[in-house]
Amino acid sequence: MIDWNAIDSVFLDMDGTLLDLHFDNHFWLEHVPLRYAEARGLSHEQAKAELLPLYQSREGTLEWYCVDHWSRALGLDIALLKEEVDHLITVHPHVIDFLEKLATLGKRRVLVTNAHQKSIALKMGKTPLCGHFERVLCSHDLGVPKESRDFWPRVHVLEPFDRDRTLFVDDNTEVLRTAKDYGFRWLLAVLEPDSKAPPRAPGEFPAIRHFAELLTGM
Repeated sequence: MIDWNAIDSVFLDMDGTLLDLHFDNHFWLEHVPLRYAEARGLSHEQAKAELLPLYQSREGTLEWYCVDHWSRALGLDIALLKEEVDHLITVHPHVIDFLEKLATLGKRRVLVTNAHQKSIALKMGKTPLCGHFERVLCSHDLGVPKESRDFWPRVHVLEPFDRDRTLFVDDNTEVLRTAKDYGFRWLLAVLEPDSKAPPRAPGEFPAIRHFAELLTGM
């Protein structure tokens, strides 16, 4: 699937790609509504009904990924609430093996994430991901999310790369489309971002379920 001789750099998403998206899905769809309901004297279902439209209104924007935005909007300490369920933060199978193999092949490893800085710090502290990247790029530092067509030009200023010789792996189809429009030659989707949810059907991009599929060809 991938000609590794034609790849110099590998750009990798974090949530859903390297880390199990079950943590984030459980946090936003179950844990936040639980704490929101407690704070406002609502039932869990009433809280979900109030929160879902709020989520949907910000989806795809930088605010959707921003811990501070949701703390202000919901009147909750989102960073603290994440720590309450941080035992659910896990690395997908074979990810560390893949990252270590990239290093032995001399490939530059860059984490490119929409996650807020506070979320990155929490997840790096709870997993063995830290130390496996030559660079970490956060959309909050760049001022736009990966869905924006302005994102990759801003990345290119900080991290110059050859679009013909860089692989980008993400579980978000809209993000992959933006990368394709920017001219990435090598793109991969992840079909099983949440280990507790059914795998997605293959779509418009080449895709993997697990990183073991890449390791066999390296």
